[in-house]
Amino acid sequence: MSDRITVEELAGLMKKAAGVTVAPAELQQRYDSGFDTFGIDSLGLLGIVGELENRYNASMPPDTEKSRSPRQFLERVNSALLTGA
Repeated sequence: MSDRITVEELAGLMKKAAGVTVAPAELQQRYDSGFDTFGIDSLGLLGIVGELENRYNASMPPDTEKSRSPRQFLERVNSALLTGA
């Protein structure tokens, strides 16, 4: 298991936890778009955060579910994974 979440993994988590299918290439192209443009609301983000916490057996940073874009989300999550927070 990697210590960083990739765009491909985030796309998979979006499908699994929020029920939204987005191709990784599209997600990469729209990296700074709001999650709402993909059809993901705060509950969907909570589901994604919960899935990550289960997968890594670690808490994600506070307010991770309030990330506005995939870029912001991945920066927060990957920073936490790298520091072990």
